[in-house]
Amino acid sequence: EAGSEDIDILPNGLAFISSGLKYPGIKSFAPDKPGEIFLMDLNEDNPRAVELRISRGFDLASFNPHGISIYVD
Repeated sequence: EAGSEDIDILPNGLAFISSGLKYPGIKSFAPDKPGEIFLMDLNEDNPRAVELRISRGFDLASFNPHGISIYVD
């Protein structure tokens, strides 16, 4: 709903999407909602973004993702 900030796609077709970036002074459609990371399998006939669960102990309230990069080893 808040839109994507960035996307990075693995060679196997999995796409990671960051969402929820907020800048001071710029209107946010979901000001109280923390940022999110989504996964989308572009190999599917009807791909859809699925929110990834972030592990406990992470400060979700202040999560404000700006960009995303993937390192493949």
